[in-house]
Amino acid sequence: MEITGVKVFPVENNEKLKAFVSIIIDDCFIVKDIKIIQGEKGLFLAMPSKKDNRGGYKDIVHPLNSETRGMLERIVIEEYNKVTGSAE
Repeated sequence: MEITGVKVFPVENNEKLKAFVSIIIDDCFIVKDIKIIQGEKGLFLAMPSKKDNRGGYKDIVHPLNSETRGMLERIVIEEYNKVTGSAE
């Protein structure tokens, strides 16, 4: 799997939500509404989710292993830093 495109949409004036992101996988599959969140230990990704019948949220799409999650976070946060001029 290769991330062939990343589009970052920064969010202004929000302490925790820093940006929405769309990614393209292998030039043929898009995932929208990934969020970049400022957590206690730094930036992390929150996958697109929907509300369940108990009032909680369930991811609609997500990486199946920590290696893929790490690769995705690294690529997306690197692009976020380029777009915003951040050095986090």
